[in-house]
Amino acid sequence: MQAPHPHAHSPIAILVCALGGEGGGVLAEWLYLAAVRAGHAAQSTSIPGVAQRTGATTYYVEISPLPQAGPGARRPVFSLNPVPGEIDLLLSSELLETARHVSAGLASRERTQVISSTARTLTVAEKMQMADGRLDSTALVALLQRHAKATELLDFATLARQAGTVISAVLLGAAAASGALPMARGVYEEVIRASGKGVEASLRGFALAFDAVSQRRAQQAVVDAALQAAPAPDLRALARERIARYQDEAYAQLYDQRLARVAAAERTSDADGTHGQAIVHEMTRWLALWMMFDDIVRVAAAKLAGSRMQRVAREVGLGEGDLLKVHDHFKPGVAEFAALLPTPLATRLQAWDRRRIAAGKPAWALPLKLGAHTVGGVLALRLLAALKGQRRRGSRFGVEQALLDEWLAAVERGTREHWALGHELALCGRLIKGYGSTNERGKENLLHIVRHLAFAERPAEQRVQAVQAARTAALADDSGRAFDRTLLSQGAPARPAREQAIRWYKRRPAA
Repeated sequence: MQAPHPHAHSPIAILVCALGGEGGGVLAEWLYLAAVRAGHAAQSTSIPGVAQRTGATTYYVEISPLPQAGPGARRPVFSLNPVPGEIDLLLSSELLETARHVSAGLASRERTQVISSTARTLTVAEKMQMADGRLDSTALVALLQRHAKATELLDFATLARQAGTVISAVLLGAAAASGALPMARGVYEEVIRASGKGVEASLRGFALAFDAVSQRRAQQAVVDAALQAAPAPDLRALARERIARYQDEAYAQLYDQRLARVAAAERTSDADGTHGQAIVHEMTRWLALWMMFDDIVRVAAAKLAGSRMQRVAREVGLGEGDLLKVHDHFKPGVAEFAALLPTPLATRLQAWDRRRIAAGKPAWALPLKLGAHTVGGVLALRLLAALKGQRRRGSRFGVEQALLDEWLAAVERGTREHWALGHELALCGRLIKGYGSTNERGKENLLHIVRHLAFAERPAEQRVQAVQAARTAALADDSGRAFDRTLLSQGAPARPAREQAIRWYKRRPAA
């Protein structure tokens, strides 16, 4: 059944997008005829023009959601063109065409249901590339899901081939099953039969799509009902469990103690719970992520996980009787080894590597190739994963805890002074992500905000805005230029420049 239309007397707006030869005009005509056959006033128009390739076609259909009461009933006023953001149903035969129309603002997250084939017809620009120039279909799907109220994405082109018909019949079946239109299934089938061309194949394609979409909608309904009935997961308990598995129970208890400090600070500035412990909620996530920082021990443990080999087997399509070999390539450098060494040894090792770099040599690294399918490879990974206890005695553990405690103390202090300031400082935990240089840069940015903006000599409200602006700039620009500009505009110093070795290479003379 059709879901209630947001405006009971407004026409249902349908945009049909297709490529030349796919029957977009036929699909629009079928939708119009089905509406009229079911007693609804309707109008169908075609929109001339091409898109990113020759032959892209667009059709627009409006259907009155209420059937006409009689010959003298007032007819609705229809539009000849689609209005951006006012589309109820977008039907498309090709993924990039769908994304193009959504990017143009025709769809809206509040109103539009998108039904699109995930099949691709490559553009000329994609074919001209020297390497693989195809656009990322995953990114296109994500775009549709972000900007539509609901999406139904299937490979309708394959269903059309299975039925021996064109994709227009398949899309009609998907539209009939979507619940977006007020006509019953039999009405669409009557329209197909009345067309008199390729009737049996078209009915097969219609039925395949109708059943596929209906089945997916039923499965989604079951999942939604289960999610509503299930209790919300306890994020703190999940984080604590992972921290204990990452290190040990004592480390999980330290996590509890740190969160308790934040909770006590939030109670002083929000005694009546107006903000719903939002600071504690943010710190539950970002504190846990920082405490479980990535190192070679954690990487080795992840490589040994049974779920990983199962995922690899699925990705390569492992069949019965097939052999699977997995080689892991590592290139640990001085930073990875120094992280597990006591501070005096780590300092000497890092100083040696800095001297190498200053002399024009590359940073030292040890290339390794381990077969995760071999006994030797598994033993080597298990040996690395077993160094979890050494992590506490390593130089990096102490450094990470000291930096983390500085941020934690700032969140406490800011929360006690002004709730919004503490909340903004807690949100700065989002800056800590990735590994290697990305992780280091995130920590530097966070601590720069804490040291130069959070407790400057000015009113708390201004500091809240300054911290928010700096955090937003740091997340928006990996290069850091926007972050530095924002720091300067807020009266804070830009980040200090890093030393970088400049290498000069002798140009080989021409032959």
